[in-house]
Amino acid sequence: MRHMLTMVCVLALSAVSRPADADVVPKASPEQFELAFWNSVKDSTHAADYEAYLKAYPKGRFAALAQARIARLRAPPGRPQTSPQSPAPVPAPPAAAPATPNTDTAAIKDCPACPALVSLPGGTFTMGSNTSDPSERPAHPVTIGAPFAIGKYEVTVQQWNACANAGACPKIPQPAGTGANAPMRDVSWEDAQQYVKWLGSVSARPYRLPTEAEWEFAARGGTATPFWWGEQMAAGKANCKECGPPWSDTRPADTGSFAANPYGLYDTSGGVWEWVADCWHASYKNAPGDGRAWDQPDCALRVIRGGSWREGAAYMVASTRFRYDAGVRHAQNGFRVARSLK
Repeated sequence: MRHMLTMVCVLALSAVSRPADADVVPKASPEQFELAFWNSVKDSTHAADYEAYLKAYPKGRFAALAQARIARLRAPPGRPQTSPQSPAPVPAPPAAAPATPNTDTAAIKDCPACPALVSLPGGTFTMGSNTSDPSERPAHPVTIGAPFAIGKYEVTVQQWNACANAGACPKIPQPAGTGANAPMRDVSWEDAQQYVKWLGSVSARPYRLPTEAEWEFAARGGTATPFWWGEQMAAGKANCKECGPPWSDTRPADTGSFAANPYGLYDTSGGVWEWVADCWHASYKNAPGDGRAWDQPDCALRVIRGGSWREGAAYMVASTRFRYDAGVRHAQNGFRVARSLK
């Protein structure tokens, strides 16, 4: 039996600076979310970005401008001007547009700032483990009856900052040298709730944290082994201190640095601990079997899943779970998002 991780809880609430246009657009209002969405696409050269804005805000303040830009981007090239005295030049065949690699062809993107999602159909699986930590017992069948979508990656620093720049999430400084694609960390469960609320506003979709059952179903990737890749630990499969390169003891690797599981999800083992919706219970005794969040009134402790880059190989099993205070930020804690599809 492995020992539970001991964390030092440090409450470090960050002040949120008041946006410069707070007197014009109310803070955390639908108008501000629309403005943030528009600012994220206004310089785009892709018609699809303006279509995404119109889908979210068909009667928005920038709707006419978005339609005009779509028309301009999709207009055929202008015919060359010729003089009556000279024959018209033979037009050259149009150059083929350069191919753009698309590594997220199966992913859902609800808005330019939204994380990529993977659609999962639901199903029945065995949740937990009878051979690992007592909190993971008893192993029990769970049936997720409806399809849902879950983040392909953990939420990144860049994605979090889009919400912070809109004034809807707190500005949380990251360690020096942290890149835009690093997993966002040092966020509380309550911080994560602010982020999914903002995503819902800018995308008009029901974003939320995954339930613990949804998370484990997705993390297992259709497997029933302790690790999603098999029975034994294997180097190069996850971001942890015993998992092999690339690894650093100072910070987690960028999202997507290791291979995806069979469902196409990255970093479900290691990286950062991931918040889920559920209240903490010390075991699965009397846990719901239908995949819903196991909640209770006035819940102070919430579940985190997946381990982090600072843990060893024993924490990389798909059943790993722990708890943390919902209002406390810790440098190893992050999250990924989810939403229902029906």
